[in-house]
Amino acid sequence: MSSPVALVFCPGYDEGEVERAVRRGFALFGGPEALCPGAKSVLLKPNLLVGEAPERAVTTHPAVFRAVAKVFLEAGYRVGFGDSPAFGSPESVAKKAGILEVARSLGVDFVDFTHGVEVDFPEGVQHRKFTIARGIREYDALVSLPKWKTHGLTRVTGAVKNQLGCVPGVRKGEYHFRIPDATLFSRMLVDLNRLLRPAFFVMDAVVAMEGNGPRNGKPRFMGLLAFSRDPVALDATLARLIHLDPVLVPTCSEGERLGLGTWRKEAIVLWGDDPGRFEQRDFEVLRMPRVAPSRKLFLPLVRRFLLPYPAIRRELCKGCGVCTEVCPAHPQALRWNEGVHLPSIEYAQCIRCFVCQEVCPHGAILVGVPLVRRMLGKWHDSLCSSAGG
Repeated sequence: MSSPVALVFCPGYDEGEVERAVRRGFALFGGPEALCPGAKSVLLKPNLLVGEAPERAVTTHPAVFRAVAKVFLEAGYRVGFGDSPAFGSPESVAKKAGILEVARSLGVDFVDFTHGVEVDFPEGVQHRKFTIARGIREYDALVSLPKWKTHGLTRVTGAVKNQLGCVPGVRKGEYHFRIPDATLFSRMLVDLNRLLRPAFFVMDAVVAMEGNGPRNGKPRFMGLLAFSRDPVALDATLARLIHLDPVLVPTCSEGERLGLGTWRKEAIVLWGDDPGRFEQRDFEVLRMPRVAPSRKLFLPLVRRFLLPYPAIRRELCKGCGVCTEVCPAHPQALRWNEGVHLPSIEYAQCIRCFVCQEVCPHGAILVGVPLVRRMLGKWHDSLCSSAGG
């Protein structure tokens, strides 16, 4: 059985243009009734990582949120929304992102994503119990509205990773501490998706983010709204559009392995506009093969010479302390230097979760790649070019 993914061109965030594109995407899948049969209420889950203005491309754009909400409201559904940001309160972040005002104007409920409830998931492979936002259980169907961005740990963040925001508050940091390995962390995300079972995904890639994402990268126009029931197929399709092999995206490989969806090109059918219209060959994203250390004996050497690491750019650091607040390692890897109001990273304690890089409000933390790793990456690229030529 194939997994359909619809690609719809959208020239910008003008409300009328976005609404036309969103309605076209929904129509290709038979409309909201076909996507959420039997449901009377729908919860929209945008990406609200931190409080940033829409033009920064950090969060799902309010025009996309508005258009999707209108589709469900007009079809007679009760509609709510929510997310648990990486930093800041849900209300303050939703307000800064422009989504709270839109929700209030449409009568969309602001749902409780602050308090959590424990839910057993016996079918889980990595996790068999989750704490999820209490408000999720008040709705019949979940519709995910991810933003397409680069990410230090998982290469990209899109449809699969968007559901991490269904875990309230500091518990997200606990997952990073307990599961620092990118593959195992992605396996947890897949289990979370299998538990929540979102009915549909609408990806905001009209303006995506490249480089130092998911907060401090550069906005990159793609002109794309993408739609699917299959989050793995959706992420894999957009990965191919930026010439990133989906095999390098652990949420894709683990997603297929655990039955969430498919990343294989031959199993995905594309609807809508010509994919060539959206290709971004020079999209700035880490394309090196992932390193998965398996022998504890060699772990210190692997960490030092092969694993990417967070690196502080001193000239950009403002000493705000956000990174030290969110560091989930025990003991913390980010510490204040004595006599200098700037943090430093104790790499022996660093778990390479990149939460600090994710939330730094000043773009002062980058993903560093060791020299040996860069050399191996160039060697790998040359081999691939020779094989292809």
